[in-house]
Amino acid sequence: MESLSKHAVLKKNIKKNKTFYYMLAPYFLLFFFFTILPVIASMVLSFTHFNMLEWPSFAGWGNYLRLFLDDEIFMIALKNTLIFAVITGPLSYVLCLLFAWIINEFKGKLRAFLTLIFYAPSISGNAFMVWLIILSGDRYGYLNGMLMRWSLIFEPIQWLRDERFIMPVLILVQLWLSLGTGFLTFIAGLQTIDKSQYEAAAIDGVSNRWQELWYVTLPAMKPQLLFGAVIQITQSFAVADISLQLAGNPSVNYAGATIVTHLMDFGSGIRYEMGYASAIATVLFVLMLTTNKMVQKLLGRVGD
Repeated sequence: MESLSKHAVLKKNIKKNKTFYYMLAPYFLLFFFFTILPVIASMVLSFTHFNMLEWPSFAGWGNYLRLFLDDEIFMIALKNTLIFAVITGPLSYVLCLLFAWIINEFKGKLRAFLTLIFYAPSISGNAFMVWLIILSGDRYGYLNGMLMRWSLIFEPIQWLRDERFIMPVLILVQLWLSLGTGFLTFIAGLQTIDKSQYEAAAIDGVSNRWQELWYVTLPAMKPQLLFGAVIQITQSFAVADISLQLAGNPSVNYAGATIVTHLMDFGSGIRYEMGYASAIATVLFVLMLTTNKMVQKLLGRVGD
């Protein structure tokens, strides 16, 4: 009886709010066919051998065993991705929040101008060309030229061809590009906070800006904080363009290889090992999902 009553209530709510469901339907269909369905298909294909020319054949756990036991390049790519994510994810998240908090203190056109300046790198189509010029391995590269002019080095450094420098360079460029959607989300969230909350907090004993940030600002921005965390996690784990454009594929001793570049290597080009590529994608999906769950629990404690 209880299940029937719940079903009746659900049916009544759907009927009552059918207009909203109709409005959500186009987005839901797009999300289902271009996000949910491909993820499910990838998980299924990860248990097969599939070259796009023949019908998939069942492989069991073969792709995953090969991935973790026989594929040394994948282990390098996994290590690089984890290092990249652990450094750029939290750091870019904090930078987005910090810069948004500072810029929000300005008013009017100045705030809009500063927002544009910080957001511009993330939408610059030729951003990689700028860094290729700066990090050029000859004496005409801007960085080498300055260091040689200041007598800090005496011969050009191959920044993008020396495995010692590839990962630090990729991390630096990612941080420069990281003030994107999450940054704008924090700006918007800060502007929606009711100012009366700060007045009430002052009456309750909050006496400085850091206490305001922890006890008022962050709790009021939990939805934006969660969304920004998802964006930053996705960007840090799914890095590929930076490595491909700056370090090449393959990079020197795979120093710039990531899970996504490894996936692209097997899923396109001349390999087309779609079953194996799907196994790589599934591992990446599980890794990102687990990290998101951990971050959600952590953000749930903010302001408590």
